[in-house]
Amino acid sequence: LRRLHEVDGLERFLGRAYVGYKRFSVEGTDALIPMLDAIIEESGRAGARELVIGMAHRGRLNVLTNVMGKPFETLFAEFEGRFDYADETATGDVKYHLGYVGVRDVDGQPVLLRLVPNPSHLEVVMPVVEGVARALQRVPGAAGMRDEHAVVPVAIHGDAAFPGEGIVAETLNISHLNAYRTGGTIHIIVNNQVGFTTDPIDARSTHYASDLAKGFEMPIFHVNADDPHGCITAVRLACAYRATFKKDVLIDLVGY
Repeated sequence: LRRLHEVDGLERFLGRAYVGYKRFSVEGTDALIPMLDAIIEESGRAGARELVIGMAHRGRLNVLTNVMGKPFETLFAEFEGRFDYADETATGDVKYHLGYVGVRDVDGQPVLLRLVPNPSHLEVVMPVVEGVARALQRVPGAAGMRDEHAVVPVAIHGDAAFPGEGIVAETLNISHLNAYRTGGTIHIIVNNQVGFTTDPIDARSTHYASDLAKGFEMPIFHVNADDPHGCITAVRLACAYRATFKKDVLIDLVGY
């Protein structure tokens, strides 16, 4: 409940302080933040030392601050055009492409959180997440050895982008291949049912935004964002599945 209040408080403040600014709000799918908390905790207890997270714009500001630990002052400075980097990159959209590295304590052990910078828009970051995670899974001093429990990739998708962008299917296709596998990715579709501007009936030919994943035989959990307890239960199941079978799993977080 505290986390949901923190999520809602930031969104309300941004809406009042920066009227008319693009902010790609997480509103309606606020449960994403406690879900990420649960992924961090469950993965840390299962032996993960690091999470590699990739996402597009929707909900990114809340994830950066409330999950990754980015200072609120820095976020507000970016809204006001006061950037710490070169002027030629300081466009209004740039804060939605920035990455961040933070640390969480899980039962006395540090878990590194790495939000990968998005090189472009939407799902382009997904194969980047897999590549970063695979590289970080290398066991130091052991040639060719990787520890798939040590680094967990987490991919956060939009409901229109997941079925609509071919790079998603391409990345899912390599998920079981020996040369590319990462021991399973935890996928979450942040499904506010409008994509960016379009109703589902005009955006895809399938009933669920997640139906593409059926072709890759991964478990799919549909959860209601208004039921945070159910969302956390789905996350715990997803983490247990990934830890046990080292395969991808998907949560369709349906909000309003």
